[in-house]
Amino acid sequence: MQSKGDIVTDLNEDLAAEQKARTTYDNILRLIDDPDVRDPIKYLRERELVHYQRFGEALRLATD
Repeated sequence: MQSKGDIVTDLNEDLAAEQKARTTYDNILRLIDDPDVRDPIKYLRERELVHYQRFGEALRLATD
């Protein structure tokens, strides 16, 4: 995460980082069958979705 000092720019970068992480987790889940590995990855993926939603809400508030 990098801070540019502009809230809109920073939030957009945060949104992009969350999407990249989610894609990484999706790729891992496609390759792994072991439930002991899949379960924590699924949890982390869900957290990325929540983070993305929260950053999106923050961006809407910042631009209103």
